[in-house]
Amino acid sequence: MEAPFVFGKLAEGENFINREKESAYLKLNLTSGINTILISPRRWGKSSLVNCVAEQLNTESPDLRFCFIDLFNIRSEEEFYEAFATKLIQSTSSKMDDWLKNGKKFFSNLIPRFNVGLDPFHDFKITFDWKELKKSQDEILELPQKISSDKKIKVVVCIDEFQNIAHFDQSLSFQKKLRSIWQKHQTVAYCLYGSKRHMLAEIFESKSMPFYKFGETVFLNKISDEFWVEYIVKQFNETEKNITPELASRIAKLMENHPYFVQWFAKNVWQNTIDTCTPETIKTTLNQLLIQNSLLFQRELDNLTNKQISFLKALADGVTQFSSKETLTTYDLGVQANIARIKTSLENREIIDLWGSKIEFIDPLFRLWFIQIYLGKNSTF
Repeated sequence: MEAPFVFGKLAEGENFINREKESAYLKLNLTSGINTILISPRRWGKSSLVNCVAEQLNTESPDLRFCFIDLFNIRSEEEFYEAFATKLIQSTSSKMDDWLKNGKKFFSNLIPRFNVGLDPFHDFKITFDWKELKKSQDEILELPQKISSDKKIKVVVCIDEFQNIAHFDQSLSFQKKLRSIWQKHQTVAYCLYGSKRHMLAEIFESKSMPFYKFGETVFLNKISDEFWVEYIVKQFNETEKNITPELASRIAKLMENHPYFVQWFAKNVWQNTIDTCTPETIKTTLNQLLIQNSLLFQRELDNLTNKQISFLKALADGVTQFSSKETLTTYDLGVQANIARIKTSLENREIIDLWGSKIEFIDPLFRLWFIQIYLGKNSTF
């Protein structure tokens, strides 16, 4: 029997939970040609949301084409241009012959090279001579509008891990170039998102950055408890196992309604359930996961300074005023100037997330381990 919970990959179909409001909002934006930036902490379901909306619109709007580009392993302008051109040609043409034909048709100054492997649908890539490319980069960036105008279609370019452009050499000038060209596109919409919330916020929310006000910024919230309860109970029942709404809610709350971790924890509870889930089943599962991840979490702490660990102790204790004299003294955090540096360091290490004025652990299981195992305290179960 397959586990009825999904994590670590796109949530599709019945596993895509209660994003009706966000889906409707994103659909309206993209069909209206409004550039949209999705921002939320990592693993909150941004990619699943965009994928779900794309599937719906592919059925509803035949004149709309979605192009998905992932910058996860893209670290240079050259790699960006080649990935950008490859995915655009693939997503707006129906077969490989068209890829080759259109790959030549839309370039006037550049001569594209086509690399095709044994599996053309996965091993197709367009490359360019870098010396030529440096002289005609605009041709690549103009591709979405050229294709849109030629084929009489609307194009939506979805770029995941967009924050990686900050790692490029001459990143600021590159961002200026993107903005100056993309903002002129009339029948192309851009949906930009990624897993580093603070980096995305810097790119799109800072007035000094080229992409400031490039489009509408949408902040995703967590999925509320009621929807998790309905989903978890349903998934148990469909596999001939039982769980009460109260215990389903407990699963969601322990993982702080974090989509990835709720699915992961629910899967392990389901696996430990023979017929009916009990409070003991959840407690046993949680203890198993804390022990299994102890070595990983301990290594995380080993790389932190004493002041950073003290900050986490304060956070685990529910402290909100970190710069107060009482907090600085109680947790031995030193002077007020330390707090900003500690926050930035822990955020960059993806241990905490700064969400407006709120600070929280990114990994809810790490938080429980830190409290129960490292600090030896009893946390609410």
